[in-house]
Amino acid sequence: MSDQAVLHVKGRVLAGPDDIRDELWVVDGRISYDRPVGARDVRSVTGWALPGLVDAHCHVGLGPDGPVDADVAEKQALTDREAGTLLIRDAGSPSDTRWVDEREDLPKIIRAGRHIARTRRYIRGYAHEIEPADLVAYVAREARRGDGWVKLVGDWIDREVGDLAPSWPREAAEAAIAEAHRLGARVTAHCFAENSLRDLVESGIDCIEHATGLTEDLIPLFAERGVAIVPTLVNIATFPRLAANGEAKFPRWSAHMRRLHERRYDTVRSAYDAGIPVFVGTDAGGTLPHGLVAAEVAELVTAGIPPREALSATTWGARAWLGRPGLDEGAPADLVVYEADPRADVRVLAAPRRVVVNGKVRG
Repeated sequence: MSDQAVLHVKGRVLAGPDDIRDELWVVDGRISYDRPVGARDVRSVTGWALPGLVDAHCHVGLGPDGPVDADVAEKQALTDREAGTLLIRDAGSPSDTRWVDEREDLPKIIRAGRHIARTRRYIRGYAHEIEPADLVAYVAREARRGDGWVKLVGDWIDREVGDLAPSWPREAAEAAIAEAHRLGARVTAHCFAENSLRDLVESGIDCIEHATGLTEDLIPLFAERGVAIVPTLVNIATFPRLAANGEAKFPRWSAHMRRLHERRYDTVRSAYDAGIPVFVGTDAGGTLPHGLVAAEVAELVTAGIPPREALSATTWGARAWLGRPGLDEGAPADLVVYEADPRADVRVLAAPRRVVVNGKVRG
């Protein structure tokens, strides 16, 4: 054992929803369930410990007008860390955030590269804006640049239609998803509307972001294919304001957005009841603030997901889905300690007692 200080976490360690340990030790930044021999400088933290929370839809390095400077991206990452988010699936960013990987004090990021959207069919400055003939090439590019994920914009407002419409012909999506899979990457897509979903799921997509258009006839297809959803309910809460702002120009779109908002909780609960994997994501970055992970977990509970399952959607289950360890022997010590049992009341997540990143107490 090195001379590095040892951290002793005691109380209740939630290694799994029903796997409760009395303590763990952190030695050289990694978790051990064996008391270290000869430890001299031991710091103790007491409470209910969870794996570092997961935000599976977050954008570090993205602001309202597109990419932001590194100092702004750093503040975004620090805000997430303070909220207990220690693993981020960055669901699309135009910024190069590889420098974060060199920082021992910041959350770990799984990148999906830059958004890939149809020309003039997404927020300006965010995405590669291309036509279907180029989709396979751009997906291959982002698959190589990312960390095992690619992010498509599956639908957006079509100004000629005056409403949400699919971005990609089925044959283009199918070829692009197949290419991503060939390169070892999974594919997710931003989808608000109903009519973009079937083609993407039947083309082999792995995940759908937002999924507000999920209907009773599509739910069995999602469940059969094992396609996950990340509802981002804290983002869907903005739909009425967006609808009001766009009503004069796009009344059909505005009415559609209101309908999607009104049924949002029923949509999520129906998906969960059918066995569709549901994970926590906030859509932080762009126009939403960072640090909203606790609010999103509470929203899933409001939608009718049992508290333990909502908690798993940002801890044990989410980490397994993303292929990252939790509070496992030898894993990097990324954990959050709370005053009370978050399984009993997920609102506890809003007030971390201590945040530990790579074995060091950061907050």
